[in-house]
Order: sequence, then structure tokens, then C-alpha cells
Amino acid sequence: MKNRFLLPILGLLFTLAFPIFSGAEPSDPFAKWEKEISELEHVDQVQGITKNAILFTGSSTIKRWKTLAQNLLGRVVLNRGFGGSQICDATHFADRIIFPHAPRMIVLRAGGNDLHAGKSPAQVFEDFKAFVATIQTKLPTTEVVYLAACPSVARITETQAGDQLNELIRDYAKSASHVKYLDASKISLGADGLPQEDLFVEDKLHLNAEGYKRLAEKVRAFLDKELPVP
Repeated sequence: MKNRFLLPILGLLFTLAFPIFSGAEPSDPFAKWEKEISELEHVDQVQGITKNAILFTGSSTIKRWKTLAQNLLGRVVLNRGFGGSQICDATHFADRIIFPHAPRMIVLRAGGNDLHAGKSPAQVFEDFKAFVATIQTKLPTTEVVYLAACPSVARITETQAGDQLNELIRDYAKSASHVKYLDASKISLGADGLPQEDLFVEDKLHLNAEGYKRLAEKVRAFLDKELPVP
């Protein structure tokens, strides 16, 4: 009688301790982005591949930047952001949303979701360096620009971590080949040094039209210096 109950219990404990033998496949951490990535690929199929552009990628700040082309008139730009993503996600999908375009410059705005998920600034910095290394395997002369995050009202407790990440990448960009740092870290701050609520939509996390206007001014000034329009 004892053996009849003991064997199923032992089997359950074995499965929990060694799930690889249970036949269960590990979940794919990137699968949740498949719909958005496929939609971006569909855009390329319909519109064709645009080469030598300035490609913007990263999380929701980029995805929601609907006026990007109008804000940067005179330049060929592509928006390949997907909301909620982390830097490692952009690295993973580079083969599908970046490399086909062979852009002259890549502007990455990500890192905030990484910190919000519990990663340390040092860990996110390593993810950024991995992104750069991946890009440079196929696009060694393409400029990789890190667009610094700015504090938001909703995540004000993460401001210090964001500042630390920005500082790590800023210092790295001073000596790294084909890496630039675009400082937009103060665009959301008022005279008191705190993020202004009137620059965000209702969720107090994402920029509104005025917030994007400030961001666009920073980006235009940077591009005018780094890539002057003929």
C-alpha cells in the first residue's frame, strides 16, 4: 500500500526538480513580440526595403512617435519601435527589422523597461554593449546612437537608476567606435528638476505632443551636427 502512493509522489518530485525530462519546452521570451515584428515586416513587404536611412528602434517612446517623419523633414527615417520592449529584444530582432535596411544610423531609445523589470543599470549597460556588438557584426560602420531616456512622473522612483544608465552609456560612447550618446535626459524636467505632468499623456509615462516636440528638437540638433543635410 505504501509503495502504491510513494511511486507517484516520487515521480512528481522528479518532474518538478528536472523539468527537462518531462517533455515540456522552455517558453520563448521573445514570442510575445512576434505579432508586432511581423507587422513591421509586412510594412517592408508593402513599401519595400529602404536602404541607408536613419532607423529608430526601441520601446514605446519610439513606437508612439507618429510624427517622426514630419519632425525630421528632409531626412529618410524609419520607425521600427515596438512597445514595451527591452534592449535585448531589439538585439534579438535585429536580423528582421534592422539589418535588411542597412541603415546609415540607428537610434535606440530603450532601457527604461529593462530597469522597471528589475535589471540593474550595469546589467542594462551590458545589454546595450551586446546590441552594439551585434550591429557591428554586419554593419561595422553604421553609427549606433543611444537616445537617453528622460524621467517620467509614473516612474519617478527609477530616476536615479536611469541617470546611472545614461552615465554609463555616455562614458562608453566617448571611446567606442561608431557609438554616440544623444542626451535627451532633461527634456521632461521643469525648473524644480522634476518631470512635468503636462508633458505626458494620462498614464504619466508616455510623452504627449508637447513632450515629443521637445524630444524632436534635441534629435534635430544632434542630426544637424552629426549628419548635416546637404
